[in-house]
Amino acid sequence: MLLKNPINTITISLMLLAAFLILFFAGFLEFPPPALTTTSLSDSGFRVEPTKFDPFVDLFTAYKKWDSQVGCARFREGHKDAIHASGGSGFNGSTGSLQRVGGDSECGELKMDHVSVLVKGWTWIPDNLDNLYPCRCGLSCLWSKSAVLADKPDALLFETTTPPFQALPGGNVIYFDCQRRNGDPLRVYMDLEPGRKRSGMEDVFISYHAEDDVQSTYAGALFHNGRNYHVSPRKNNDTLVYWSSSRCLAQRNKRAKSLLSLLPHHSFGKCLNNVGGLDMALSLYPECASATSEKPRWWDHLHCAMSHYKFVLAIENTATESYVTEKLFYALDSGAVPIYFGAPNVWDFIPPHSIIDGSKFSSMNELASYVKALANDAVAYAEYHAWRRCGVLGNYGETRSLSLDTLPCRLCEEVSRRGGRNAKS
Repeated sequence: MLLKNPINTITISLMLLAAFLILFFAGFLEFPPPALTTTSLSDSGFRVEPTKFDPFVDLFTAYKKWDSQVGCARFREGHKDAIHASGGSGFNGSTGSLQRVGGDSECGELKMDHVSVLVKGWTWIPDNLDNLYPCRCGLSCLWSKSAVLADKPDALLFETTTPPFQALPGGNVIYFDCQRRNGDPLRVYMDLEPGRKRSGMEDVFISYHAEDDVQSTYAGALFHNGRNYHVSPRKNNDTLVYWSSSRCLAQRNKRAKSLLSLLPHHSFGKCLNNVGGLDMALSLYPECASATSEKPRWWDHLHCAMSHYKFVLAIENTATESYVTEKLFYALDSGAVPIYFGAPNVWDFIPPHSIIDGSKFSSMNELASYVKALANDAVAYAEYHAWRRCGVLGNYGETRSLSLDTLPCRLCEEVSRRGGRNAKS
């Protein structure tokens, strides 16, 4: 049946539309917050897609908006499978990228109740790792660089330096044979570089990979004690990305340049520097200065400087399985969101929804567009910090438990299981 007064119908419709627009722009009507959606850009469940222009500089304001529109209960619900598998924190123990830390049920495997490790060769192992550690199962562990303290070591550790000989007091040198002699300390070789090549003369091999004898991730804190850990509550809104590199590898430089050319950024270090020279972070952020009177070093204020940026670009030297280095973990510790290029199994090591995985984007233009949109959506950006605020760690808890911080006890346990000097050759 035809309407008798089509003009009246059109007029009424226009009047209703006008009234709706007036109420909306006056603030009396609001659309609901954006829905949580699943996307292939993240391996960690749902996330809030950036859908509105809401620039912000204050992180607390972004948190408050996220709390009111999303909240921890909803975030945890989105990651409930991982949480149930972990017993509460979100760690999924099924991944093969991380070694399983044994429980008390394995105490019977230990053959010694005290183990001493003498660090004989090293390039970066910090002095403050030296200690006498109380470990699981009543085991005590002496880790020392001093032959005075560890005068009868059960194991000799060589980090990156191949163990061909042992230098003794008085200049005497004992060359190691390929076959260890009965009664000698176990020889431990540690290589955390991507190639993780064995020396061929070690009894125990330490690397970043779960397939080797003892795993040591880069997620520890002991090797950067003494830094300024001030975290800024305010984020730059005009300069979005922090990047710093002084080892200018061609492939990494090319990737960094292709992305940074599309985004406002500060590039510190020797590679693609655009801040007027080296060591300019303290000029931009004087609050990051160290309390000591010593000459500042760039790593002293690294975390503090990063914290002023919404994003940190983290590009590994090589994209190798399980090779996830401090470049990523520094960014997480600083309260920035990492833009990551590197290990294909990176999600096995980090919290859910904590990074922007560059490999999931079809082009640098697509990635840059996403970063810009995220920087201007307080709620969507705050979601990248929800893992920390809501206690949903994912595999990150296990990654931290396998870091350099816990290596002394874990190595001593391995030496104890083998019997130390009494181990069969």
